[in-house]
Amino acid sequence: MFRSLFLALGVYSCILGVEAIAIDQAVLKRPEGQPTASQKVVAPPDWAPWSLLGAGAVVVIYSFTIPKRMNG
Repeated sequence: MFRSLFLALGVYSCILGVEAIAIDQAVLKRPEGQPTASQKVVAPPDWAPWSLLGAGAVVVIYSFTIPKRMNG
């Protein structure tokens, strides 16, 4: 159970890292019923893509070693 949890978290982190490398900024759309206001712009910091990708890779590698450590 822990292996699948850590694997999912690592893969999700890697996907977010790759996505942050691919985009410069994301503009979030407001719902239709709301009055016109400024749109929300999300721009990842420079350190985020590589940190997410690296941490996700470490967690994925860690998830593959969990069963070996739990069995002794």
